[in-house]
Amino acid sequence: MAPFSKPETVLKQAEGLVSVGQTHAALQSLTEMFSSKRFRATPLASLEPIMLRFIELCVDLRKGRTAKEGLMQYKNIAQNSSVGSIEVVISKFIQLSDAKVQEAQEKADKAVALDVDDLEASETPESILLGAVSGDQSKDRTDRALVTPWLKFLWESYRTALETLKNNARLETIYQQIAQQAFKFCLKHQRKVEFRRLCETLRLHLSNVAKYAHQPHAINLSDPETLQRHLDTRFAQLNTSVELELWQEAFRSVEDVHNLLTMAKKAPRPAMMANYYEKLTKIFLMSGNALYHAAAWGRYYAVVTAIGGKSDEEMSRLAGQVLVSALAVPVGIQGEEGAEEMKGKGARLSALLGLTKTPTRAGLLREALARNVLKLSPESVKSLYNVLEVTFEPLTLCSSVAPLLKSLAVDSSYASYVPLLQHALLSRLLSQLSQVYTSIMISNLLELVTPLREVAVEGSGSYDNEQIEAYVMGCARRDELSVRVDHAAGSMTFTDSPFAAVEDPSSSTSMVNVSAVQPSTSEFIRTRLSNVALSLHNSLTALYPPVAPTEEEQQAKFTALAAAAQAEREALQIRRSLVARRRELLSELSVRKEKEEASRRAEILRRQQEEEARRAAQELRNKEVERARREIENIRAEEAKKLAQSLKEKGTLKVDIKDMESLNPDNLMRLQVEQLEKEKKELNERMRVLTKRLDHVERAYRKEERPLLAKDYEQQQANDRAVFEETQKARIESHRAAHEQDVYTKHRLTRMLSEYTKLKESIHARKGEEFAKKQHDAQTKMDQEKAKRRAEVLKAREEERQRLEEEERIRREQEEEEARMEEERLAEERRREEEEEAARVLEEEKKREAEERAAAMRKQREEERQQAMEAARRQQEREEEAMRRQAERKRGAVAPPAAAPPAAARPVAETGVWRRSAASAVPPSRADTATPPRSESPAPKYRPGALAAAGGAGGGWRARTAAKEGGAAPSGDTTPARPASPAVPPPAKEAPKNDEGFQTVAPQKKWGASRLGARRPA
Repeated sequence: MAPFSKPETVLKQAEGLVSVGQTHAALQSLTEMFSSKRFRATPLASLEPIMLRFIELCVDLRKGRTAKEGLMQYKNIAQNSSVGSIEVVISKFIQLSDAKVQEAQEKADKAVALDVDDLEASETPESILLGAVSGDQSKDRTDRALVTPWLKFLWESYRTALETLKNNARLETIYQQIAQQAFKFCLKHQRKVEFRRLCETLRLHLSNVAKYAHQPHAINLSDPETLQRHLDTRFAQLNTSVELELWQEAFRSVEDVHNLLTMAKKAPRPAMMANYYEKLTKIFLMSGNALYHAAAWGRYYAVVTAIGGKSDEEMSRLAGQVLVSALAVPVGIQGEEGAEEMKGKGARLSALLGLTKTPTRAGLLREALARNVLKLSPESVKSLYNVLEVTFEPLTLCSSVAPLLKSLAVDSSYASYVPLLQHALLSRLLSQLSQVYTSIMISNLLELVTPLREVAVEGSGSYDNEQIEAYVMGCARRDELSVRVDHAAGSMTFTDSPFAAVEDPSSSTSMVNVSAVQPSTSEFIRTRLSNVALSLHNSLTALYPPVAPTEEEQQAKFTALAAAAQAEREALQIRRSLVARRRELLSELSVRKEKEEASRRAEILRRQQEEEARRAAQELRNKEVERARREIENIRAEEAKKLAQSLKEKGTLKVDIKDMESLNPDNLMRLQVEQLEKEKKELNERMRVLTKRLDHVERAYRKEERPLLAKDYEQQQANDRAVFEETQKARIESHRAAHEQDVYTKHRLTRMLSEYTKLKESIHARKGEEFAKKQHDAQTKMDQEKAKRRAEVLKAREEERQRLEEEERIRREQEEEEARMEEERLAEERRREEEEEAARVLEEEKKREAEERAAAMRKQREEERQQAMEAARRQQEREEEAMRRQAERKRGAVAPPAAAPPAAARPVAETGVWRRSAASAVPPSRADTATPPRSESPAPKYRPGALAAAGGAGGGWRARTAAKEGGAAPSGDTTPARPASPAVPPPAKEAPKNDEGFQTVAPQKKWGASRLGARRPA
């Protein structure tokens, strides 16, 4: 790969190669720049001129694939920063391709015009022989040779542009413009095959919108503007397909438009829908579907009526077409009822027209009459409607309609309906005959149809015997008519079973009777019993009129009816919601399955396309590398050959052309440089000699002419004097002649001076009178206007004064009303404040009473707590006294009495610890490990014994605190109450009692040496 160069350098190199005729090499240099890795980092301001030049070279050389690759790479770079640059490049590409096509057409026209050597000879032997062999004319051969290649390239250009711009919301506008230009191209050149391919391409791009929805700048069809652009393009596609008479493609375009309309959140423009229904009428007419053709006309008429803007003549012609199209539907064709209504082809066509069910002939006629179509239609159409739908004359039906068909055939608006009307007339004739006759001779039927044979219109049948019989058999096969044909007797029998409708509700008899003017036997039998019942009911009502219900009964019935209707309405809403929900679920499920299947197919197709594209790119890259190498070698060989040829022609150096392979281009260049240096030296030498020679010649001329200059000057002065004198004399003579002519003219004009003066004075007098009159009129008008203006000003001032007085009165009333409302508001506020003050006093009274009750209760509870704490303190003192005595007894039994001082003589203040005075009476095994006195003590704990001794009252932390405060100076006991003491657990079993009635407490191990040792500081 060549090293990356600056864009300006690459462009200059390409221009240089183009100037020397190396167009392919210039295009190759630009293409190599696109393949460089640094191409993406190049500024767009530098890339756009290169892209435009690249496009021009691709168009000149018809390199469509190369142009497509370059455009794709440029789009990937510029789509995020400069969309306008992409539009400029694409537009330039299409414009250049179109210009080449026009240029080729002009060349072809000139070639055909210049190809004729003899203008008098219409045919030559060569042209006759060539025409007989090839079957082509001269212009066709010329077009195929000159125009067709450029047409193919222009078509490829449109496809390349669409592929480059697809599925990008920022490029959507230019995409739609290119698509519409492609439609115009197909229409201008009548390219039907290319138009079909273009439509398929657009459908593929639209179907891929959902696939690429996750990508940045994806197309959002929910946007109204985007959807409108797609609709405009599809309508252009529909118009082009109709003009090209591609009816199948037109039908597909209609389906595309319908799918887009279903996605729209707001209703489309009425003019657009009118165009849509108008194209549908043409499509259904060409397909021969009279029923849906009439339905499309009905929808089109409804839209046009809503829009308005049509003249009476146009509305009359349109109403006639609507009515004639409905009458052209054969009698036997009815809409299918039942479960199959929304399935198949009928449902598809009905959806295109926006109908919920399949239309019927009777329904179309009713709708047309409801829109006042019959009144607006021409007289011939009204007469046709009366004959076909109002009167019942089967024997004169064809003879009455034949003149009307002839008059309709003359008008171009109704001529296309004559074949359909003939079929509808024949079906109406058979229907009426089946209602009147049981059997009829075939010859009589043919005589009745004879007037139709005289109406000869292009596309209508001749109505001979075979065609009529085939039509009858077709009606029988489609169950539109129950008939048997007896060829031996030459008769036709209509089988009208009285119980046909009961046996088969979908039989032909019931279908025909839907629009029958006269009821058939089966219809009469089927409705006989109901008619009798109706007559009996009317008789009984006349003989025994029902008693009028009372107002209470009517009200009760009405209430029950309203309740039943409401219940039925609610049930119906529930059913509708269930059905709608089921439909939504089914549609979501089907859409999900379709999306999954489409995604799977798209993924497989994408992988295949990527693989094919990768393989094709690799092959193309190899081919390009090989081609570039060959081109470089060929260019070098050609340059060496030209150089050698030029050197040989000059003759200064001898070079053998046959030995070109042995010669090196560098050697040839060296030889050429030597030759140029030699020629330059020779030229300089010749110029030096010529310059010296010219200098000597000029000096000789100056030396010889010096004596002759004075003589030449004198001669020139004499000549100038003679010329001046002649010129002066001629000027004087011309002035004298002009003066004489002016004097003569003055004498001649003096005779009419008096007349001129009179005319001037009369004109001045007349103009003065007119001016005075106009001045007087103007002054009068000014006075009138002043008076009028003065009156208007006075009137305006009076009105302004009245208005100000009225405003002042209204303002005073408003102020009085505001003052009154302010007084009422203040009174209301005072009343509200008094009520609030009373409520506040009452609330404070209630609050004070509640506080007094709470204080009394608190005082009572405090007394109870004091009593409980006093009882607990006494119980605690008794327990301590008992424990002290017990310890003294144990100590007296173990040691001599003199060694144990009385416990009562030891003041508690000396210990300063939380243990009781009996702590010294621990067993000897525990005496050695006894802990020293501690200045702090833990928080007081719960003592079940004390609470039990106090009767269970006041055993909380408040009681202990009160006991602590109240027992600081006990009376009658030298041992003060301990501030706190660990709780003594209850004994496991009842201990024996001593003589004083106290229980013996066993030694406790709760505060042993092991725990205290763990707590002792080291």
